[in-house]
Amino acid sequence: MRIAFAVIALLAVTLADAQEWPTRPIRFILPFPPGGGTDILGRMIAERLSAGLGQPVVTENRGGAGGNVGAEAAARAAPDGYTFVLVAPSLAISPALYSKINYDPVKDFAPVSLVATVPNVMVTQTSVPAQNLQEFIAFAKGKPGALNFGSGGAGTSNHLAGELFNIVTGAQLVHVPYKGVNLAMQDVLAGNVHLVFIGIPAAAPHIKSGKLRALAIVAPQRSAALPDVPTVAEAGLQNFEVTTWYGVLAPAGTPRNVIQRVNAELVKAMHSAELKDRLAATGTEPRTSTPEEFADYIKSEIAKWGAVIRKAGVKAD
Repeated sequence: MRIAFAVIALLAVTLADAQEWPTRPIRFILPFPPGGGTDILGRMIAERLSAGLGQPVVTENRGGAGGNVGAEAAARAAPDGYTFVLVAPSLAISPALYSKINYDPVKDFAPVSLVATVPNVMVTQTSVPAQNLQEFIAFAKGKPGALNFGSGGAGTSNHLAGELFNIVTGAQLVHVPYKGVNLAMQDVLAGNVHLVFIGIPAAAPHIKSGKLRALAIVAPQRSAALPDVPTVAEAGLQNFEVTTWYGVLAPAGTPRNVIQRVNAELVKAMHSAELKDRLAATGTEPRTSTPEEFADYIKSEIAKWGAVIRKAGVKAD
């Protein structure tokens, strides 16, 4: 009987703790250095979550190894509802790209929600004699190994976009890595590189000024920032989508009620007029999902990029 009372008392304390959550500041890990897309978005989200949860949500930049340092720190944190991490496509790319990572992107996390996407656009230098995507594909296939594409480095999503393009079209574009995709775009502008897959915000001013030619939006829908540019599907290329996405995870084992509460707060935040306006200024589109939908999405991205990496023989720097 005493044991039964002890168990009931323990459950009562646990339930009370769960109902009172959060009672102290929450750590929000951003796995990339300050100033980038993850950092900017993460700080916006942290601000909204702080207001909604009634506790400070403190951002912590833990850059390194393509996002793996921060992801591992989150995976190893106590599953008590006081650590979350904002992840990007690198989470799905890393398992196939690196010979070893110190966490499992599926088993070690509890998905909370997808929160945003940044559509990419496929752009060329204006000296390339192709006015649209189909003309570019024909031009590239007619000159195997003669055209190149820039990226932010081996294994980045814009690198894998080029490899996927080669696989889907049969072209043989040559990869030219840079220390950042904006540097790659600068060399496209300078006429040294033929093509780059890059987020719309960075490329849109150059497209509108006529310095770059947009071939297609590499996403399911057109962009309000570039309404006249067709999607790759509209331009006649199927099975080719490369979207930069962001989502929130917690360590595996985090209480379900905490996951549901944070999911609800994220849905409110991402649909708020204030945040939508702030995101629009950066070319970021708000997205939300259930934890289960986000879990399925991560698994599909792991399978997709794993196949591309193996087929293209991509290795980490």
